[in-house]
Amino acid sequence: MIILVVLVVIVLWAIISFNSFVSLRNRTKEAWADIEVQLKRRYDLIPNLVNTVKGYATHESTVFDNVSQARARAMSSGGTSEAHAQAENMLTGALKSVFAIAEAYPELKANTNFLSLQAELSDTENKVQASRRFYNANVRDLNTKIEMFPNSLIAKMGNFSKMEFFDIPDDGVESKPVEVKF
Repeated sequence: MIILVVLVVIVLWAIISFNSFVSLRNRTKEAWADIEVQLKRRYDLIPNLVNTVKGYATHESTVFDNVSQARARAMSSGGTSEAHAQAENMLTGALKSVFAIAEAYPELKANTNFLSLQAELSDTENKVQASRRFYNANVRDLNTKIEMFPNSLIAKMGNFSKMEFFDIPDDGVESKPVEVKF
């Protein structure tokens, strides 16, 4: 009787543990999808912003080309979250150049279309950051559970593997000031 009770407890624990891994993995995938939704919104806003600024600063074609190239790289960067984070970091740096150009054109800074796009992009950036934090929290929870004993036994049997954090690589780009030449 005692052996049967112990066996039932072990089976119940295994089922509950397995289901919690499934739940954590699905929440992490959902969090990644949230990041992608916000990044898509960001990618859609960038051409409108660039076109608005182009109307005022036509001689800044290098900056606009850099933004377009960075946007294309970010949109096509698949694979690891580290590669995606690097591409996003480059896009953020390119966008800083656009806003630096806008500082030199008072009439552009007063343009309602530009101000609206700038506010939307700022809101989107905040949502991207929140989505990254949510994703990373879910990855942390999943990875911790995978590493902890005795859950690690269920993780191995269920083929659950650790996931990568969405980190911005420390390559110094974020800390460098944006250079704008006229």
